[in-house]
Amino acid sequence: MRVLFYGTPRFALPTLDALLAGHEVVGVVTQPDRPAGRGQRVAPPPVKARATAAGVPVLQPERLRDPAWLEPLRALRAEVAVVVAFGQILPKAVLDAPARGSINVHASLLPRYRGAAPIAWAIIRGETETGITTFQMDEGMDTGAMLRQARTPIRPGETAGELAERLARLGAEVLTETLARLDSITPTPQRQEEATLAPRLKKSDGHLDWREPARALVGRIHGCNPWPGAVTLAPGGRLLIWRATAVDADPGAPPGTLVGAAEDFRVAAGAGTVAPIEVQPENRRALAWRDYLRGARLRPGDRLMPV
Repeated sequence: MRVLFYGTPRFALPTLDALLAGHEVVGVVTQPDRPAGRGQRVAPPPVKARATAAGVPVLQPERLRDPAWLEPLRALRAEVAVVVAFGQILPKAVLDAPARGSINVHASLLPRYRGAAPIAWAIIRGETETGITTFQMDEGMDTGAMLRQARTPIRPGETAGELAERLARLGAEVLTETLARLDSITPTPQRQEEATLAPRLKKSDGHLDWREPARALVGRIHGCNPWPGAVTLAPGGRLLIWRATAVDADPGAPPGTLVGAAEDFRVAAGAGTVAPIEVQPENRRALAWRDYLRGARLRPGDRLMPV
């Protein structure tokens, strides 16, 4: 099948690889090169690098709503478009450019978690299951009729980054099956009344409020790993918490208070306590919580505060 692929980050690579192996990818559309890393050097998106290595034509529109892009897309004569974490809203004319329309690979069990950050919000909100949905795209935000779904549990302690790696591979499998059965699949309309949203994360979504229950705080910590990071104020400055576990026991202290043994402090929450596992002090590398405590000179009763 002649496929036009839209995608930008690493999450899209397994699906692109599957298409390159089993179909004719006539073009790849990705975001423009952007500054990246500490040095802020301009770098190509991961999808562009993979497509260029495979010899596939690459288009990088600043805005696909610019009508000038429509004819170059139509000229590729794609049968279908596949969209995975592209990063722009596709207008109707672009969606309809391929003969059989456009299919999205979305990292949630639609209609739940429509939007830009379904993986992070599923973890933040304490879900125990998620998955992949392929659907026929329309002008709405992840509202089109569903084609295939696959479910997977969210593992205890799994971060958004780790779950994204698994869902990227699962997405490639579901998309491959979707295209193989495209002629026989009956699209299923989404139930609007069951829809929830997963908006793009902001830095403030990683701010820890120790008045929340410990399990909710741990969900936020793991859902904000790798970005934007869950942050609190320690006596020595800002502290990122990358991994933690929840302990249900009553802390007997105000939220944010360090409780327990000095070599392995836990943090009192609104209900239960949080036991950090991996942290990162400001302007330093990430390290184990116990290693951080050895140099931080914290005492029982010291408090971590909201940013």
